Formats: sequence, C-alpha cells, structure tokens
Amino acid sequence: MWLPTSEKYRAFLDRYLPLHSRYVAGELTEEEWREWAGQQLRRVVALAAQGSPFYARRLAGVDAAALTPEDLPRLPFTTKDDLRAAMHDILSRDLDEACFFYETTGTTGPATPCPRDQREVIASNAHVTEGWRNIFADVFGDRAPRVGVMGPTEVHSLGDTLGDVARNVGSAVAKIWPYSPVVGFPKALQLMRDLALDVVFCTPNVALSLAKAARAQGLDPRRDFAVKVFLVTGEMCTPDLARQIDQAWGARTYNALYGAQESLVIASACARGRLHLARPNYLTELVDPDTGADLGPYGTGELVITMLIDGVKPLIRYRTGDLVELAPNDCGCGIRGPVVRVVGRTRDRLVLGGRSFQAWQVERAVLDRIDHSFGYQVVIDRDEDGDDVLTVRLDLPGGPDPVRQAAHADRVAGTLGVRCRVEFLDELDAVTTTGAFVSWKAARIHDRRTAVDHETAAARRLAGARGHRA
Repeated sequence: MWLPTSEKYRAFLDRYLPLHSRYVAGELTEEEWREWAGQQLRRVVALAAQGSPFYARRLAGVDAAALTPEDLPRLPFTTKDDLRAAMHDILSRDLDEACFFYETTGTTGPATPCPRDQREVIASNAHVTEGWRNIFADVFGDRAPRVGVMGPTEVHSLGDTLGDVARNVGSAVAKIWPYSPVVGFPKALQLMRDLALDVVFCTPNVALSLAKAARAQGLDPRRDFAVKVFLVTGEMCTPDLARQIDQAWGARTYNALYGAQESLVIASACARGRLHLARPNYLTELVDPDTGADLGPYGTGELVITMLIDGVKPLIRYRTGDLVELAPNDCGCGIRGPVVRVVGRTRDRLVLGGRSFQAWQVERAVLDRIDHSFGYQVVIDRDEDGDDVLTVRLDLPGGPDPVRQAAHADRVAGTLGVRCRVEFLDELDAVTTTGAFVSWKAARIHDRRTAVDHETAAARRLAGARGHRA
C-alpha cells in the first residue's frame, strides 16, 4: 500500500526526531542514548539478516533480539571488498523503498550501489544542518549566507545532501561544478562574482584551483569575490593546506564533514573547526588497521562503524579504511558528539628512509612555513646507493627562488629524514587534482621506487580525461 512520505516513515520519525532534538539540546542522557543504540542495533541486525542476501549469510546464527553494543566484537567485519563483491546483495531493503540512487565513484574498482531512503536522508542531513548553523551563526550572525556547492551531482549525493541542508538553514544554494562540461572554471568564477557567494563547499584542490584560475583572469580572489567561508571535504586538509586557501581568498576554511557515499556523513564541523560524530546514527569502534584488534573507545586507530539507521543499506562493523582519532567532546562549541580527527587512509602510509609516515605528516612537512601555494607534489626516487630522495614540487607564484628552495629543502629533509630538493613551479602535474576521486597518495605522491599501482593508474586516467584543470 502506497503512503505519503510523512506517513510511510512516521514510525521512524516518531522515534528519531524527538531523540535528535533532545540530543542537540544537550538533554539526552547517556542511559537514554545507550537504550536507543541497543534498540537500533537489534533493529538493524534483524533487518539486514532478513533482507540482505549478503548479511543473511554473514549473520547466520546471530540472535539479533539479544544483541547489545557490547556484543559487536562477536560480529564479523564488513569491508570495502565485501561491498564490491556483494553489490546489490548488500541492500537490506528493496530499491523501490529508496528515494535516491547513488554510487561510489568507481575509480579504483567497481562502483558500488548506495541507495538511500528518507530515514537515512533525514538522519544524516540533520547533523550536517546543525554544523552549518553553528558555523554560519559564528561568521554571519543572523544573516543566511549564499552558498555555492561545487561537486559532482551525477549518481552522487553531494548536491542533494547540501541542497537539503542549505534549505534547512535558510540559505540560497547554487550547484556549480567547475569540472562539468556545462560549467567550467570561467563560468564558475563568473557565478561566484555575480551571485556574491558567501560560502563555497568544495574540495581543497578546487578551492586553490579556483584562486589560480581567478588570478589568470586578472582577478584578485580577496578583492573581487565575496567568499568568507570555504567548507572543504573529499581530501585530507591539514591546517597547513587550509592556510593556503585562507591566504588565497582571505576566507576561513573548515574541514566541513567526514563521510563517504557508502557510510553517509559520519561527522560534521563546528565553528571551532572540529568534527563531531553524529552519535545517534553510529556505533563506533577503533581497531588496529593491521590486525583488527580492538583499541578501545578513544584514541587513534582504523574507524569501524555500525549504522543505527534501519534504511536501505545499513552497514554492520564496516571497516572504513580511515585512520582517525576519537576523543571525548571538550570543544565547548555547543555541538554534541565525540570529536573526530581524520588522520588519513590506512593505506596512505609512506615509508621514507626506513621510517613510516602518515599522510598528514608528509603534507605538514611539505607546507611548513610555505605561504600562498596553489598545490604540491612529492616525487620519490632512489639514488645510486639505494637511499630515498625526495623532490618536492610547489606551485608558487613568482617562479624559482634558489635560496628559498634550498632553505625549504633543508626543513623537509630535517623533518622526514631523507635527502630533498625543492622546485617552485607555475604548474603541477594534473594528477594532483584527482585526490577526492581516488586518493591523496595517488594524487600527491609520485613514487618511482615501485611499479604504478591501480590507484595511481586510475588517477592518471582521470587527470587525462579532465585535461587542464582551470
């Protein structure tokens, strides 16, 4: 029997919306949250075991009605490879129940289906809305800013999600994707000026590429545009990279949200620039990325999530492949939920001179005391003695500067412990623009010590298809 949306999801709305309101207001007790989490865990596991062919096999013998959050370690992990192998068999509800159909990008393997129903949309967007309200009130006061959303929209959730969030906070939104053949960078810049956009949501690379494209047109990003806030996502953005965006635009840059097509929005930003877990939507675990061993509720490890929303595609003990730091909420911003810091992907670790580095450590070393850069790339070679040697390429206006290059090479070498040379260039390899679609490592690191892997090959194909970035 067909029911209007509000009636079809009434049972869920009656459970979720009052809980979310009390959570946002700081009125939800820990006991009440635990009751919700246990109830929803049992509901999700029962749904998946009955409706998903994949989970029916994986959860055979599990008594969903008896589960508590403490029982999670007894359940098997779900991995990205599982999603690729199972495809539509991972779904717990029929596609007819979905309101949107999305897919992962498919740049590094088969694109996996990510349909969503109203339960998932409402629950996920509610937390992003609170983050935007928190930031906008801090920057713009009572005024609702004009927002430009710069990301793909074809079978991708970005435009729908952020359009809904903008409507929730009362902001006008323009969907402008500079890499679209319909738009392009010149049109994107024109619309940013004509609409006097206050806020731009994009990847860090797009923010810097827009600034460079504006300068190529004889425009000053700080003087000729109204942008005050960049909300960035999709790629790692350390404080050093955010500083480059702030300097280019005279704006404030926030890591706006953390999530993925398959996991929805796990955490969203506050006015103090920290990410907060959407706690009513997830149970989280931290595990050792190599062994899968439990690391406790707080600290640093690979994030494992179990969704608490009984939608079309709830994932149970899903290994995100992301290294994160989880900490109790000491922010004071007014947003609830533990604080999340994304360290990087587990497989983006880099061995240099026999030492292992996380992606953020490399980016911090490369951009330390660098100002007004539009991007970077690191090339890794071995010298005749078999020692690692770095070439750091920085897109900096003004051209080569041997004295500054030598000084920066010494700083990078001192931090990373390998010999280094630095180049200041006017243009970088186009592969550096692909980070949000493939990986930081494929976009930023050209490792000539090893054969080209499938991610690097995918990034180079994508860069070739795009042509010149601006």
